[in-house]
Amino acid sequence: MKVTRQMLHRDLRSRYRLLTIVTSIMSFAWAIKLVNKLAERLRGQQAIDGLDIEERYFNSSDGAYRVRVVIYRPAGATGKLPAMLYCHGGGYVTGYPEQFGEVIERFIKTRPCVVVAPDYRKAFTEPFPAGFNDCYEALLWARDNASELNIDPDRFMVAGHSAGGGLTAAVTLKVRDTQDVEIAFQMPIYPMIDDTQPQDPDRDIDSPVWNTRLNRLGWGAYLAALNAQGQAIPAYAAPARNRDYSNFPPTITFVGTLEPFHQETAAYVQALRDAQVDVMYQEYEGCYHAFDTLGGQAAVSKEARAFTYDSYAMFYDKYVAGSAEQAAPSPQPGNYQQAAVE
Repeated sequence: MKVTRQMLHRDLRSRYRLLTIVTSIMSFAWAIKLVNKLAERLRGQQAIDGLDIEERYFNSSDGAYRVRVVIYRPAGATGKLPAMLYCHGGGYVTGYPEQFGEVIERFIKTRPCVVVAPDYRKAFTEPFPAGFNDCYEALLWARDNASELNIDPDRFMVAGHSAGGGLTAAVTLKVRDTQDVEIAFQMPIYPMIDDTQPQDPDRDIDSPVWNTRLNRLGWGAYLAALNAQGQAIPAYAAPARNRDYSNFPPTITFVGTLEPFHQETAAYVQALRDAQVDVMYQEYEGCYHAFDTLGGQAAVSKEARAFTYDSYAMFYDKYVAGSAEQAAPSPQPGNYQQAAVE
């Protein structure tokens, strides 16, 4: 399906042409690799008012990589704080933590926490399981260094957008299986979790920002080693392949209806609800991928951001601080169950 300008939510139509051009350019592996090269010069500490930021490193379990971790905390904070593992987006092939500094900043300023953001290996450098392992091992590293990091090791939050949402869902699945840590709740926002989407004609979509062509490129790079060896795709690589959703933590997510991840996100939410998991979920009609960040000051983008942080505040107070009454403001569960209308 070709998404036209008129099909978009009216708040997002002004950016259609620009985003379509950028999407076309980024549909080539060489363009993504060039962006990654340029990004190497931009990574590093970026000051954010009110936050202390530091870089740390640990050795990956395969011995092939020094995983860079960016740690964000409220400036001058004393005493232990809850911790969040934040996995950045980028289709498994690009991105780095500092690109999501504003997102991380608002999490911390909405409810205090220490954010641990791994700069995991991207698929063009090393395909699955490298990036997944880097994120999971960052969680274990934070647990094992809780005293030094001044965090509470008993209850973590895990969050991420897009491919970071996919990694969030995968990390959460493995934690459910291993019981290595306790996750208070997860936030896989419009997650990239279903590798079969590019092969499904009924879900083919040519939309701004991220479309089926880009999705095929991302999954092809991420699963390259498994496919080359003829191995089955595990649920830790593509979490939509999971069939057991028992004992999952509470979950927050949303998705636009005009993006490749719409149906897989809705199916994921339904599976969680069928397993009696507490879920806050919203669909936004006529919205492309990552419209909450790339839509600027559009009203629907602001609405999605408000949903993100209001829901985060509610679940933080309920599942981390243990007092839902402290949330201010806190949405009620019924507020975000139906799709937004244009």
